[in-house]
Amino acid sequence: MKPNALITGVSTGIGFDAARLLIERDYRVFGSVRKQTDADKVSQELGADFTPLLFDVTDEPAIAAAAQQVAEAVGDQGLRALVNNSGVSGAGPLMHMPVAELRQMLEVNVLGLLAVTQAFLPLLGARNNCPHPPGRIVNLSSISGRLVFPFVGAYGASKHAVEALNDGLRRELRMYGIEVIAIEPGSIRTPIWEKAAGADARYNDTDYAEALAGLPEILDKMVRTGKPVEVVSDAIHEAITARRPKTRYPLTWMVHAPRALGDRTLDKLLCKEMGLE
Repeated sequence: MKPNALITGVSTGIGFDAARLLIERDYRVFGSVRKQTDADKVSQELGADFTPLLFDVTDEPAIAAAAQQVAEAVGDQGLRALVNNSGVSGAGPLMHMPVAELRQMLEVNVLGLLAVTQAFLPLLGARNNCPHPPGRIVNLSSISGRLVFPFVGAYGASKHAVEALNDGLRRELRMYGIEVIAIEPGSIRTPIWEKAAGADARYNDTDYAEALAGLPEILDKMVRTGKPVEVVSDAIHEAITARRPKTRYPLTWMVHAPRALGDRTLDKLLCKEMGLE
């Protein structure tokens, strides 16, 4: 029987490509989407080994219903992997960003990740007398989980929280044999930053207006020069299949910049690059 994997946020980008790769490697994939149109589209593109699940990671009753649906489908075989990929981005100076915007980002990127994980942990082996081997949890973090750039402090806060959840879950679930792994991409060519690249007129009357005027160009360059999404999919596959996976898969050398350069030097370089000096 084919091993089962669940991936959140498969309508585009990393989630879609990870589902594609796992299906190519003979997995049966369940994937969450928020709209029926996306469910139909992805199902048509990925074929018979893909099963869509309609839920938003902030909707706990819908998550519970999806967990029941998957439990009935996989039976005693359980899940080989849960890939927490769903997430949102956003940019703006922390001094002026509406707190509600940060709250929503944390709701999706952090609390949603934990809600999904809690719901599917029994299918990953977090229970007594489990009839199948323990599965693995793969959490999509980011370079922003270790290095915070100006104007993406809110996103960085959410990804730092993902890193904390990753460490906590890895240690707490060790008793069940469940591995918990973080993937830490840098710039990847996906739609998540394209959505954030437009000019934001809300901050035109602030002292950051001039620096923010250059942000769309910086984000556009990140999208154009970023690594292909397949790099992340390959890391996810390795995290699921390696006999002894790493606890983290950094996909850019810049995750090491804070330790290598020190805070003050890094502050100066980043602020100069972002027009804050």
